[in-house]
Amino acid sequence: MAGSGGRDRVNADPRRTLDALWRIEGARVVATLAKLTGDIALAEDLAQSAVVEALQSWTEKGVPRNAGAWLTAVAKRRAIDEWRRRARLDERHRAIAHDLAAASEEAWEPIDDDVLRLVFTACHPVLSRESQVALTLRVVGGLTTEEIARMLLVPVSTVQARITRAKKTLSAAQVPFRTPEPAEWSARLAAVLGVVYLIFTEGYAATSGQRWIRHELADEALRLGRMVAVLMPREPEAHALVALMELQASRFAARTARDGSPILLADQDRTRWDHGQIQRGVAALERADITARSRGSARGPYALQAAIAHCHARAGSVQETDWEGIVVLYEALGRIDPSPVVELNRVVAVSMATGPADALPMVDALAARGMLPHSHLLPSVRGELLARLGRRDEARLELLAAAALTANVREADVLRAKAAALP
Repeated sequence: MAGSGGRDRVNADPRRTLDALWRIEGARVVATLAKLTGDIALAEDLAQSAVVEALQSWTEKGVPRNAGAWLTAVAKRRAIDEWRRRARLDERHRAIAHDLAAASEEAWEPIDDDVLRLVFTACHPVLSRESQVALTLRVVGGLTTEEIARMLLVPVSTVQARITRAKKTLSAAQVPFRTPEPAEWSARLAAVLGVVYLIFTEGYAATSGQRWIRHELADEALRLGRMVAVLMPREPEAHALVALMELQASRFAARTARDGSPILLADQDRTRWDHGQIQRGVAALERADITARSRGSARGPYALQAAIAHCHARAGSVQETDWEGIVVLYEALGRIDPSPVVELNRVVAVSMATGPADALPMVDALAARGMLPHSHLLPSVRGELLARLGRRDEARLELLAAAALTANVREADVLRAKAAALP
């Protein structure tokens, strides 16, 4: 039942509503404010200020029916107040203050999407790659600093410093919120693709919280990726990223049970995979390969990852998967885009191709080099390998250690269940 003034009942949980709203609408609110103010840093600050006001107002008066519009309107009013305080109310700001709801005709721009424009602006070359990634994950992905830190495998303080530095740099350089010229797109492509895929990755397997999959993040990343591929049809990695996301997203229906608990790859009902989406992914991978050959270039990192995803997609079961081919693909990926996670994934593929006895020394070598020291990934893989080798007591300890390290409740439950199932 709705209350008066277009608000829901007062006893609705405003914090939960606000969290859900921000996950879905946060990027669009920030993008709207950035378009209005021309300043990403100010836009994000205004949006967060509106969130604080919403929590107080909605607790007292109830949640408004159009909560996203409420947040945007409050943030716009705060922007006007700020301009007035600074005595910088130029003609543009007077027009906005006169009628916030007035619609004006926009000049045609090739990027006809405020969220994608926000991504390209946050990936401005004036920022370091690390700052580009952290800022975009914050303002576009709506991720917390803790989530970003876990995703990037760095301390929370490092992420906070990067975001703060990025905002100050953009403000100092007076970087406008506008579509870059097409000639500038290629210089920003790697950063744009990188953050789009990181957003998708958080949607595919959430680093924290009660959910295994955050569909709204994955869907938005796939939407943005498709738009980038349309904008830059001659860029093979743009098509390859779309292929990778399509192939991975095709498993969503089979990755969780009705209660939301994870279903691991070996236990998934592959008839529930979205085979139409798999076909779209394969078609995008073919476009990536064609454009790469036309430019005389080899497969890039996203194309190699998409090829790995394709190996899984075309296999009837885990046992029928071309694990030897996946090992080769991971070796190629490690040469052009090395990372501890790529190394660990190669180890998993080796364990499936030739057995856990070959893979365990490789995991131990990664640990000896101090790789992934605060991540649950390494002990979870090591626990699996030890269990397959019959070293159950050691495996149990590793799986429980991994459960203690992950911040995702669902993943921790799976790891503890595996430990408990060991005889």
